[in-house]
Amino acid sequence: FQAILPLKGKILNTERSRLDKMIEHEEVKNMIIALGTGIGDTTNMEKIRYHRIIIMCDADVDGEHITTLILTFFFRHLPEIIRRGYLYVAMPPLFKLQKGKEIRYAYNEHEREVGMKEMKSGNANISVQRYKGLGEMNADQLWETTMNPDNRMLKQINIDDAEDADAVFTMLMGDAVPPRKHFIQTNAITAELDI
Repeated sequence: FQAILPLKGKILNTERSRLDKMIEHEEVKNMIIALGTGIGDTTNMEKIRYHRIIIMCDADVDGEHITTLILTFFFRHLPEIIRRGYLYVAMPPLFKLQKGKEIRYAYNEHEREVGMKEMKSGNANISVQRYKGLGEMNADQLWETTMNPDNRMLKQINIDDAEDADAVFTMLMGDAVPPRKHFIQTNAITAELDI
């Protein structure tokens, strides 16, 4: 009931790319073929093979960048997938907390701290494992936390305000450096460092 298309590394920034360049890029071409919709003038949403497309990347800065590149592809070239509610982003955990046989997963620093306080009792040690990427999880952990429909956390992607979304994608992924630099400098104080 699930198909997985592994993408290697960062895909092409499709904000700045012509259609012919996109189709030449192996990872983008594989996504287009897997979706079955075609692209550009040949797009046919009736041929889509999947009604739940889940982007699953590492929970770090590089993973967030890759997620943004993939979202840019969908927003610019297959926005109907977003409009129909087919696009999701998986939320893998950052931490595994374990005390004896009790295991909890935390998706951010705050959840880790709360989980550690709740698990603390007596002299028992709580081991904390920080996941640097999906590849650090064994198959059972990846299934349990990120792929199992009963447990996984997904964010559905939607376009609340197309004009605002368009402006943000253009600023963050486009050719003009000054607006992007200003955005980064302005928002750097609210960024969470992944050290």
